Amino acid sequence: MTQTKSIRLGELAFTVDLAGPENATPVLLLHGFPETRHMWRHQIEALAIAGYRAIAPDQRGYSSGARPAEESAYATDLIVADAIALMDAMGAAKFHLVGHDWGGQISWLIAARHPQRLRSLSILSRPHPEAFIRAMKEDSAQAERSRHHRAFREADAIARMRAAELKPLRNALQGQGVSLAAADVYIRALMEPGAIEAAMNWYRAGSLAASAVPKISVSTLYVWGTEDATVGRVAASLTRDHVQASYRFVEMEGAGHFLVDQFPDQTTALLLAHISAH
Repeated sequence: MTQTKSIRLGELAFTVDLAGPENATPVLLLHGFPETRHMWRHQIEALAIAGYRAIAPDQRGYSSGARPAEESAYATDLIVADAIALMDAMGAAKFHLVGHDWGGQISWLIAARHPQRLRSLSILSRPHPEAFIRAMKEDSAQAERSRHHRAFREADAIARMRAAELKPLRNALQGQGVSLAAADVYIRALMEPGAIEAAMNWYRAGSLAASAVPKISVSTLYVWGTEDATVGRVAASLTRDHVQASYRFVEMEGAGHFLVDQFPDQTTALLLAHISAH
């Protein structure tokens, strides 16, 4: 049974879903944009049944109690620190890490900077930061796929999104296989006061790779959907060059960017197989 708790980390309070035995091996699940912890609903249940302690927070800006107004408060270093502080608060010296989209970006950085904390790494959709940067330079199609990174930095982007009640974002979610019910959950969360502003600040304060990111020394699973509208094959394929530990790359045929929502059972099976091997 999933419990939802508020966990205070310094001045911020994070909303976190928890399931599974409290003393079991922990698995941290980090959502991306524009989703929330709700995206992991199927995986949390499956992990708990398998005997793991599943931990799925609404990250900085998505938790109503962790929504600072300043753009600088969304630097990737601070978001990485949130994840480490959360696992410290949970008493988890080592844990499995799963991340999707921006949560994948943060997960790559955690693995690069804190490899001693991880039992395994599983990334969905988001390529390694260095692979992403290289693809943006070398693959014109990737630059076009990532045009939203530029659009979200435009001065009037937030005003336009609120005026449209996030309908283009809802359409993008459904166009990549997210159900209407799930899309409604994500859009409602982003329409809360300060929420879409915070989500945009991830793009404005962060970058694809603010500095060089070391190669990953943690056993890694990377899953990419062949119909991903925002990450192309070049970026996905280049990711292999940035992992020096055991590495498995899975192409999920027919899956879009939001493959967790689109193919929950297939995604869960891949995650459980990787996690249980470590």
